Amino acid sequence: MRVLDFVFHEPKIPGNTGNAIRLAACTGARLHLIEPLAFNFADAHLKRAGLDYHDLADLVVHESWEAAKDYFGPDRRIFAFTGHTENCYADEEYTETDVLLFGTETTGLPQSVLSDPRVTKQLRIPMLPGRRSLNLANSASIALYEAWRQFGFREAASIS
Repeated sequence: MRVLDFVFHEPKIPGNTGNAIRLAACTGARLHLIEPLAFNFADAHLKRAGLDYHDLADLVVHESWEAAKDYFGPDRRIFAFTGHTENCYADEEYTETDVLLFGTETTGLPQSVLSDPRVTKQLRIPMLPGRRSLNLANSASIALYEAWRQFGFREAASIS
């Protein structure tokens, strides 16, 4: 069962994407990567961060933001994560058809994406004042696990 979809827009750091591949494998979420990517899938950092989870992850690569929007269609909600809004991610009620969109590690999402009419809402993850940003893979984990928590952690392994 898929939890939901999460997207990295033009990721630059292979270790973050490797960690996101592992996150997708462990939660049942589908990871989407929007090109251009600043690495290739043979990158040692990507492989090391993803460990042996690459074959267990559901991964889709899109050639552009436009192609990703076409893939998701007009009816799905897309939540763009940014530090430039007061809307807290934890106040949202997620559905399994929602899409969580994250920007490039160094610059976040471009304004053209943030203001795109297909973006349902901008959300942020609170931090202490004076801090620049969280790690991209950590941000995706925080948001994805909140959505999965709201779904009652369906399909999670039981404790034995």
